Amino acid sequence: MNQEITDFIEAIKEPWQAELSARLRDIVHQAIPDLQERIQYQKPHFLKNGKYAAVISTSKEAVSFTIFNAAKLELPEGIFDGPPERKTLKLRKGDSFDPNQLVSWLSQASSTL
Repeated sequence: MNQEITDFIEAIKEPWQAELSARLRDIVHQAIPDLQERIQYQKPHFLKNGKYAAVISTSKEAVSFTIFNAAKLELPEGIFDGPPERKTLKLRKGDSFDPNQLVSWLSQASSTL
């Protein structure tokens, strides 16, 4: 685990956003055991074989989780935004999601990286 990512998450002001970001980071590690982490563009980026696999970003009211290489994923309508190659899930306070499903989608998307 990259200390810069840990520091980034610990510095998030809203406790629910920090907790959610930490959960999403754990999900990425579950899905991609051999990943690399780094801060790029002031956000945590997760890479496999040097290629983007996922990114976490925070805004005033949400935490966004982007899955790269997502063109072949079968995703439910209306949950993810973005072009076919990268899909973003925007989570607001109190939103729920299926962590196992996220692990599955991320595993599938990163399998060809």
